Amino acid sequence: MKIKDRINAKSPRLFRQITNFCVTVGAIGGAILLAPVTLPAGIIAVSGYLVTIGIVGGAVSKITVEK
Repeated sequence: MKIKDRINAKSPRLFRQITNFCVTVGAIGGAILLAPVTLPAGIIAVSGYLVTIGIVGGAVSKITVEK
């Protein structure tokens, strides 16, 4: 099965929930990164990790398909 077919196929319910969670985490991280105020370096670093978790987790859970 090709990646294109996997993306268009139906995912199991658990992995749809994981996809939604990861997108939410990534959006929160992105909002913190783009905040117009000065934040401590630790918070900026954590928000970068949140964005990475959101991207990777969302991509992996999206290509999981039912058989």
